[in-house]
Amino acid sequence: MDLIELIFHVDRYLENLLQLIGDWAYVVLFLIIFSETGLVVTPFLPGDSLLFAVGALAARGMIDPWIASIVMSIAAVLGNVANYHIGRFVGPKVFSKEGSLFFNRKHLDTAHAFYERHGAKAVVIARFLPIFRTFVPFVAGIGRMSYGKFTFYNTFGSLLWTFSFIWVGYHFGNLPFVRKHFSMVIVGIIIVSFLPTFIKLFGAIRRKLLISESKRL
Repeated sequence: MDLIELIFHVDRYLENLLQLIGDWAYVVLFLIIFSETGLVVTPFLPGDSLLFAVGALAARGMIDPWIASIVMSIAAVLGNVANYHIGRFVGPKVFSKEGSLFFNRKHLDTAHAFYERHGAKAVVIARFLPIFRTFVPFVAGIGRMSYGKFTFYNTFGSLLWTFSFIWVGYHFGNLPFVRKHFSMVIVGIIIVSFLPTFIKLFGAIRRKLLISESKRL
């Protein structure tokens, strides 16, 4: 199965899955969301598109939206918790050398200070950014962000992410235009998800260019 095909037509594959295995599909949905958020090596799995498709199929009566929302929220929370603990376990072992350029202990302390100041915002916002949501909890663990703070904002962000996408899909996923052009809608969701990151990146590059230009003058 082609990954791009799966992401753009996740509604078709999910519909076939529901017809094939029935309620066991909840287990598959749990595992996909858990892996997408909890394993650093699988950020490519569908997240936003899968949640939207679940909502659309729920509106057709093929899946219970409340059970799906709860199951996928739990998967998102536990995925981040697993990722955080992996980072926390790996961090001290990797960032242990004082003289290392990339794995210096000072970098670990800097990351810890950053996550204590700004980590809450990062954990919540990253939920809505593909790929970033896989790496932010891992880095939060490496940076030893307070586990209590991480747990609270992880739970809040997970609930906000899963419920918003599922229920947007529930209310809009069955509109004739959306059903006919589902792949285009998924592309739109992906673009909108990445847009804030691109804007920030463009702004940072532009500031650097302006600074270098002013130094030359």
